[in-house]
Amino acid sequence: MTRPAETSAAHVEPFIESGEAFRRLGGLESPAVRERFDVVVIGGGQAGLSVGYHLRKRGLHFLILDGSERIGDTWRKRWDSLRLFTPAKFDGLVGMKFPAPPNSFPTKDEMGDYLEAYAAKFELPVRSGMRVDKLFQRDGVFVVKAGDVEIEANQVVVAMGNYQNNRVPAFARELRPDIVQLLSCDYRNPAQLREGGVLIVGAGNSGAEIAKDLVGRHEIWMAGPKTGEVPFKFNSLAGREILTHLLFRVVFHRVLTVKTPMGRKVRTKLLNHATPLIRVKAKELAALGVRRVGRVTGVRDGLPVLEDGQVVDVGNVVWSTGFHPGFSWIDLPVFNERREVIHDAGVAGGAPGLFFVGLHFLSAMSSAMIHGVGRDAKRIVDTLAARAPANALRAVVG
Repeated sequence: MTRPAETSAAHVEPFIESGEAFRRLGGLESPAVRERFDVVVIGGGQAGLSVGYHLRKRGLHFLILDGSERIGDTWRKRWDSLRLFTPAKFDGLVGMKFPAPPNSFPTKDEMGDYLEAYAAKFELPVRSGMRVDKLFQRDGVFVVKAGDVEIEANQVVVAMGNYQNNRVPAFARELRPDIVQLLSCDYRNPAQLREGGVLIVGAGNSGAEIAKDLVGRHEIWMAGPKTGEVPFKFNSLAGREILTHLLFRVVFHRVLTVKTPMGRKVRTKLLNHATPLIRVKAKELAALGVRRVGRVTGVRDGLPVLEDGQVVDVGNVVWSTGFHPGFSWIDLPVFNERREVIHDAGVAGGAPGLFFVGLHFLSAMSSAMIHGVGRDAKRIVDTLAARAPANALRAVVG
């Protein structure tokens, strides 16, 4: 503590795409507005702002598009009690420290406000409320279509994480209609749930944090395989002074990378599994009365069924089953047969001039983390600046 041409039905099953997906429009009708930039950055979160910081230093003419109405809203709209999984000393972007005690864990609203202040400090050109419908090429130039606006660019950076659309098992449709079902991204507080037990499907960090938030109000089951956990407490003396730095700055940032055999092995595993528990640990959840159970494999008589055949009679289900990028709006040859982006540490393979920043394990385990995204952003901007036409570079601003 980050959405291939159209995804085929065969790829989506056994999951349902959920959340507000970007619309995909056909045709090449004349837009009401057409603009041109050297670089367009799609995404105005920590990844996009980090890219913007380095683009401004390079003096390139660029624009950042953000789907939210306000910078930082993707953080503000998460559950009420959420705090970042990393201490404040690791939560600042390049050029601006996070304004909080170094060993504290900022709230989600504080993070949203920080991103807004960051964009203002460096005068980054963010255009909010711009939901991208389509990214394609025309006459060798990238075209970003958002409503009746077309923005042309020599190069494009997709600065978004893997966490755009939730994955929910198809059998969720078969649950009784009186069972309250929530996606983890839609959970805000316990008032959203009805009486009765709560089954949290997914045992990663989000599932663990939500389980803790509900303790004392409901009987709670948390389903899914064990993910492992960070083997120390962040609030211990060793944790504060030594181990957090070792974990985030050394292990996640320099050891577990695409350049090391260990990193490549871990990457293969983590791209399809939840990351280890960071702050809330298994023993703490057990002490609070949260029951750990196996995978949810189906539905019987309207109720969820576990892999051992047990039927769980609950009034609520919170789906914390992971995400997929949801890149269906990208109409470019940059995906493999599994609809995964083909890239080399963020440099797209099938469309020269297209780059990605913010994806999980883009170049290291820290790539999608706040403290790690800046390194990828600088590297990508260095690469695209080297490819930019000589007349595209302007005097450095700021």
